[in-house]
Amino acid sequence: MNLAATHTTSRTILATPRAIFRTLLDPETIPSWRPPRGMAGRIEQFDPRPGGAYRMIFQYPHDDAARDKCASGAVIIDGQFIEILPDERLVEVVRFDTDDCRFQGAITVTTMLEPVKDGTKVTLSAQDVPPGLGEADHRAGMDAMLKNLANFVE
Repeated sequence: MNLAATHTTSRTILATPRAIFRTLLDPETIPSWRPPRGMAGRIEQFDPRPGGAYRMIFQYPHDDAARDKCASGAVIIDGQFIEILPDERLVEVVRFDTDDCRFQGAITVTTMLEPVKDGTKVTLSAQDVPPGLGEADHRAGMDAMLKNLANFVE
């Protein structure tokens, strides 16, 4: 039996917690840094308040080899904001809109911002990760997202 897991990663970003936090909740900028490499993103719904929901679609370009990861070429993510502590912490519950039971379930994603000498240490922790998201691949994706975020705000 595969049990849900917790995956965590961090990166120091050369920006203030405030600049990073604003970017985390800005629907205009999220498509620039949040989608995985090789995908384009768009926001269909975004209500950044505790209890507010969002829907993001990450789309592979047509005929791309990476498209094999999902039959439709798109990943639909439904999320809800659970806790918003400005410049400190953001807690979301994320679900993939899929019929594949390996990827179903609610993932709690916590983004923590900690001021450090050279900027801000950003830590992502994903709890209750479904078995379809292998740890190595998921952690690589989280690392890439933090790198994209750093490139965007630095």
